[in-house]
Amino acid sequence: MFTPQGPSLRELTVQALSSVEHGYDLLASKFDATPFRTSDRLLTAVARTLEPLGPFGTGLDVCCGTGAGLGVLRSVCAGQIAGVDFSTGMLTRARDAHPTADLVRADALALPFAPVFDLAVSFGAFGHFLPADQRTLFAQVHSALRPGGTFAFPLPAPPPVGSRLYWTLWGFDAAMRLRNAVWRPPFVMYYRTFRLADVRTRLEQTGFEVTLAPLDALGHREDGSPQCRLVVARKR
Repeated sequence: MFTPQGPSLRELTVQALSSVEHGYDLLASKFDATPFRTSDRLLTAVARTLEPLGPFGTGLDVCCGTGAGLGVLRSVCAGQIAGVDFSTGMLTRARDAHPTADLVRADALALPFAPVFDLAVSFGAFGHFLPADQRTLFAQVHSALRPGGTFAFPLPAPPPVGSRLYWTLWGFDAAMRLRNAVWRPPFVMYYRTFRLADVRTRLEQTGFEVTLAPLDALGHREDGSPQCRLVVARKR
């Protein structure tokens, strides 16, 4: 599916019926040939928006997957960069692409780091965290940052209610909830559980000061608002 190099429908089905960790281990070798890999266009827009917010020393990519976001850190950080993910298969691919990065296998809800990072980023992973886990996730990132450190991630605008994309995401989430109700182990992946207002409140409650930066290179909606924003959370 997707491209000749991408996974087959059968492979995606097996992945979807696995745990999140094992599913990504299975998908790792073909992940970059799917639409799930963060696009270079988005990565470039984030890097350009982060540049004037620095300088940054050390950087951490939370849920780094195959390492697409590590390139952003490399472009804006003067010091060592690191990535953390709980999938061995994804980390193997990231290590091939970024051999000088420090790559650590760990759960993002229990990060094994002291406060040594100036910048933390994350791309495309938040659908794997239920709302009840978001405060824990933010607290873990907060604890890995130095005072004044920055946690930044892109957040697309929600699709217009009633649009094709709106119903596609609604249908996907409904299918995942049904799957998790009847099949074990669960596969947590939802597109409609990471809303800006809620996320901002939880970040602030964790000890971050939050601002938003438009990613203008990604375009604007009919009302002039950006299609995607960069959430910039600074540790107090």
